[in-house]
Amino acid sequence: MVYTPRSTRHGALLVGTVAVLGLLTACGNGKDVHSAPPVTASGTAAPATDASKSPASATSGTSAAASTPTGSPVSPSAPATTASPGGGKTTAAAGSRCHTSELGASVGRNDPGAGQENFPLVLTNKSARTCTLRGYPGAAFVNGSGTQLGPDPRREPGSPVTVTLKPGQSAWAGLTFSNPEISGAKTGTPTSLLLTPPDELDHLTVAWSGGPVPVSGSSSSVSLSVLAPGTGP
Repeated sequence: MVYTPRSTRHGALLVGTVAVLGLLTACGNGKDVHSAPPVTASGTAAPATDASKSPASATSGTSAAASTPTGSPVSPSAPATTASPGGGKTTAAAGSRCHTSELGASVGRNDPGAGQENFPLVLTNKSARTCTLRGYPGAAFVNGSGTQLGPDPRREPGSPVTVTLKPGQSAWAGLTFSNPEISGAKTGTPTSLLLTPPDELDHLTVAWSGGPVPVSGSSSSVSLSVLAPGTGP
């Protein structure tokens, strides 16, 4: 047996204790030297939501204004388009209605039949532009002093159509009444006929040469048809 002095054993024990303490300190210093580096995931971030928008605008997914396929705003007052004879589309000019100042008026030849008197009332475009007429004209018989004779003509049933008039072209409406000599209605003899284009306030004055017209009685009704292209049947 080898004898080890007391001082030598004490020194060895001290060295071993220091080594153990150093190992414990290295393991518990809070630093993990073997920790894996952070992992970054790829992807697309969701867009931020604007909290200032109302719930309706944020969730509806629609715009307050309609748009064309190209994204251009559509004006509510954009002019309407109509089909052209060539199959394309043309834009109707705003305010294309014929005005009284652009028209001339005349009364065509009587075409009597079955006790009826039938006069075409003709409106002709005398302006330099193309314009339109649609519906019924207004008409009234007047005497030499401008007093109206009889009531306004009644409107015959019909389907109004838009009549496009190039410069010089005409549209007509039929004025019809029973022959007073056959109907026995009270008559008056006008000097003029006042003809008002559709949707206009001003009238055109046409000399009347068609003789007596019914102004009262059970068979005194005078009627008007819708406007049609041309100058008469």
